[in-house]
Amino acid sequence: MFDIRVPATSANLGPGFDSLGLAVSLYLTLAVKEEADEWEILHDLGAGIPTDKTNLIIETALSLAPNMTPRKITMTSEVPAARGLGSSSAAIVAGIELANQCADLQLSIDDKIQIATRIEGHPDNVTPAIAGDFTVGTVLDSKVYWTKASFPEVALVVTIPEKELLTKESRAVLPDSLPFKEAVKGSSISNMLVAAVFSGDIEKAGALMEQDVFHEPYRGKLVPELSQVRELGHEMGAYGTYLSGAGTTILTMIHPEKAAAFVASAKAAVKNSEVKLLHVEKNGVQVIK
Repeated sequence: MFDIRVPATSANLGPGFDSLGLAVSLYLTLAVKEEADEWEILHDLGAGIPTDKTNLIIETALSLAPNMTPRKITMTSEVPAARGLGSSSAAIVAGIELANQCADLQLSIDDKIQIATRIEGHPDNVTPAIAGDFTVGTVLDSKVYWTKASFPEVALVVTIPEKELLTKESRAVLPDSLPFKEAVKGSSISNMLVAAVFSGDIEKAGALMEQDVFHEPYRGKLVPELSQVRELGHEMGAYGTYLSGAGTTILTMIHPEKAAAFVASAKAAVKNSEVKLLHVEKNGVQVIK
């Protein structure tokens, strides 16, 4: 018997569309228990999430090890569904690790990232969920190229509106193409953001997080709270604010000494939302025995 713990993740960081990701301190946890006749995954997350082998976690595990002996599992999750914090990626990564442990697959970190990206479709959430910290990834000819860096010390404040926003809905508002000059601009902003993170310059990175041209100009219309939280961040000296993944969660990076005041102000200003103070999670998926 053992536990599997997977961190939530925040993708894009503004201009790093489908490429950049950050592990954050909310967790999906599986308590893997005794063998059973059938798969059973107990949770209190609502009737919409299956408790049998049709659960995404079990489906993922069985896709890698079809002959695995069923287990009883208890699942708890701090990661809200359909809010841009990598809930589906966390489930996929948990399923991969479940198969890795129960079927003794001996997968490397890179193996897990290749498999998870193939299932999820892009590396931005699954890579930090597996490797931890800040990651950059891209897919070329079905192979994931990725790297990891230590993110500068910073407090993370997430503002989570009540409403869900499925990735499919959020992608539907994106344009089919961008003008060449606009794409070059977006690429150069993202390049500079990555360089700033790697050099430890959080002030420069934070400013660049707010300059996306790929998706926020379109998705921002679905999440009006983004401009509200960003403006509050400017007033209170935050480094930067961006739409986490497909939304609706908004993530603000701020100096730790200013974080408590920002949380209080955001709670007062942004209605029908939950505001939480988090930190960068340096570790990816962990097995606790």
